[in-house]
Amino acid sequence: MARTSSRSPRTVADELTPVLHQMLGPDIPFALRAWDGSSIGPTDPPVTIDVHSPSAVQHLMWSPNELGLARAHVSGALDIDGDIFDFLAVRDLMVQRDPDVSLKLGLRGSMRLAGSLRRLGLLGRRPPLPAEELRPRGRLHTRSRDAAAIAHHYDVSNDFYRILLGPSMTYSCAYWYEDGLDLADAQEAKYELICRKLGLRSGMRLLDVGCGWGSMAIHAAKHHGAVVVGITISEAQAELARRRVAEAGLARRVEIRVQDYRDVDDDPFDAISSIGMFEHVGEQQMAEYLTDLKGLVRTEGRILNHAISRPNPDDNAGVDPKSFMGRYVFPDAALLEVGTVVSAMQRTGLEVRDVQSLREHYALTLRAWVANLEADWDEVQRLVGPGRARVWRLYLAGCALGFEQARTSIHQVLAVRTSEDGTASVPATRSTFEVDRDHPVDH
Repeated sequence: MARTSSRSPRTVADELTPVLHQMLGPDIPFALRAWDGSSIGPTDPPVTIDVHSPSAVQHLMWSPNELGLARAHVSGALDIDGDIFDFLAVRDLMVQRDPDVSLKLGLRGSMRLAGSLRRLGLLGRRPPLPAEELRPRGRLHTRSRDAAAIAHHYDVSNDFYRILLGPSMTYSCAYWYEDGLDLADAQEAKYELICRKLGLRSGMRLLDVGCGWGSMAIHAAKHHGAVVVGITISEAQAELARRRVAEAGLARRVEIRVQDYRDVDDDPFDAISSIGMFEHVGEQQMAEYLTDLKGLVRTEGRILNHAISRPNPDDNAGVDPKSFMGRYVFPDAALLEVGTVVSAMQRTGLEVRDVQSLREHYALTLRAWVANLEADWDEVQRLVGPGRARVWRLYLAGCALGFEQARTSIHQVLAVRTSEDGTASVPATRSTFEVDRDHPVDH
């Protein structure tokens, strides 16, 4: 006679608990609800992770790191019930326990997860990758590959960007020069700060490299009388930028082109701005980029480079192509340490005159974008799909914490093409750059 077992079958929660303890220690700081109804964690958690499908665990098995978690979340197999910042705080808890942790299971954790999947009958099945994941092909930073990477990130939906960025349509760090500013005022202040650093005056020619939706070009023409050429390799950006320029009545002063910076040949320009574009250039192309800009600006003309940077000069500059950022957000991007950029400018023959960190300002900007996204979440999902909406919320919130915790930084570097006799025509003090608190853009 066969013996029957009185033991209850193990639940998904039973199987995953040892894996979570391996990663997080004995006190799991969130609740987890599995697809079979079982759960793990405290009864009143700050955040709950809903594992809707076995494919979430399978993604983690095949990529036992942040990319596997991201795939599970983007695909909808894993969702977050609670504040996105509370969810990301789990990583900080892990770092406190082990400074070298990077959301990896490690060998022991991977073996435990494999055993759990085997007992659940899920081992060996690789789920399909989310459609939002990009794997660029071809040689790095060719014109065609750069265009594909830019299109992946920027040619999403102009209506989506209107929700995310607000009326300024500015996708770069704002300048919160005083308390009480809203996002639009802070973005306007950033453009004013850059215009003052560049010393723009009526009639001067400005080249805006990576012009986005035209906000810098519009500000420089409207408030400083500049004649602006804005270039982008995003067709969607250029289309909307031209419309915004026309609506502002500035079509005679602002030209928007779909053009690679390597193809600009109508120099000289009196000044050049590069805002949030340098990250896409790449470390190997940095010298070529700076040399090209120097060749486009007149003697005594100024160049301002506004770019995200990495604090540690010994870290790898390139965004890991197998990371969440490398596959879903910024394919082929590189974050260079600011000292490396300054040295490259000096080596090119540009004299660096001012370096300013805006790290805390970008954290505030990113939190404002997350708030915009979540305030209109249903419409965001309708415009770009649930998967891409999840990508953006996770990316923006993670970046906000990165800037707050000094894991990432951002700098404005002002340089000038000094004349042979040393004349630079740059003010000796920074005071002329400061935004007027009473009349920030009153000209």
